[in-house]
Amino acid sequence: MDTPEPATEQFETYRPLLLGLAYRLLGTMRDAEDIVHHAHLRWTGTEPAQTYAPRAFLVTVVARLALDRLKSAQVTRETYTGPWLPEPVATDALGPLDTSGLRSTVAYPTVHLMERLSPQERAVFVLHEALELPYGEIARILDTTETNCRRLHLRTGRRLAAGRDRFALSEEDHAKLLARFLEAAQSRDVSRLTGLLTEDAVAWNDGGGKVRAALWPIEGGQQVIPFAADLVARYPYGTPRRVDVNGRPALAITVDGIAQLVTIDVRDDRIDGIYVVLNPDKLGHVPA
Repeated sequence: MDTPEPATEQFETYRPLLLGLAYRLLGTMRDAEDIVHHAHLRWTGTEPAQTYAPRAFLVTVVARLALDRLKSAQVTRETYTGPWLPEPVATDALGPLDTSGLRSTVAYPTVHLMERLSPQERAVFVLHEALELPYGEIARILDTTETNCRRLHLRTGRRLAAGRDRFALSEEDHAKLLARFLEAAQSRDVSRLTGLLTEDAVAWNDGGGKVRAALWPIEGGQQVIPFAADLVARYPYGTPRRVDVNGRPALAITVDGIAQLVTIDVRDDRIDGIYVVLNPDKLGHVPA
């Protein structure tokens, strides 16, 4: 077996971190993998003297490439059929999660909320929260000022505060809450469903125009309850399978023969958001 070239071997040590960074910035693993591939080409074509700080060099390359990709992706997502949801990804494919910042910024509700940000706001938020980079370093990467980075981070922190770090439940309790919701919907138990959902719960369904799904978010617990109950009653369900995506448990199921993934957002031990991904193009990184 050929021994990897030193440059390639060194790049591979950073690949998991770079994939996780690109995914946080773009919301899809397909785009993240493409960005990291281009970063590798850039890395192997750069003079060694220019890469004396490999982590900083590669983070800069990936962040800039992803930022350019995100700007064009936002235009495409504006014409997407129905709500656009991030691609759910197996937790072990998302790189290191050994800090609270890395875990919270890859949580599915947070990645979804980041869609509301401008590309530069998202980049500042991810680089500071996930990688804990100082504002001066972020300013260099984004070719802006340190003051602007501080301002953007403060603004994005306020906008995302309501949707972050709300997971007071353990992973096991989180999984049980999700299972109880599905069971209550299957039995059309309105009383149980009411107790499981917050009053302002929202359900998003992403079929991407390829699978039949609601074209608008279902807003309010009293609207989500009949929608979920009617859906379950109308179509045959397969056996739910627990999977780990984006750092939390989720359920992979089939409804009327169509594969989909269901994950939730939790606030005050109740379900505040339900995310159903049906678009087959977005299910390729769900654990088998």
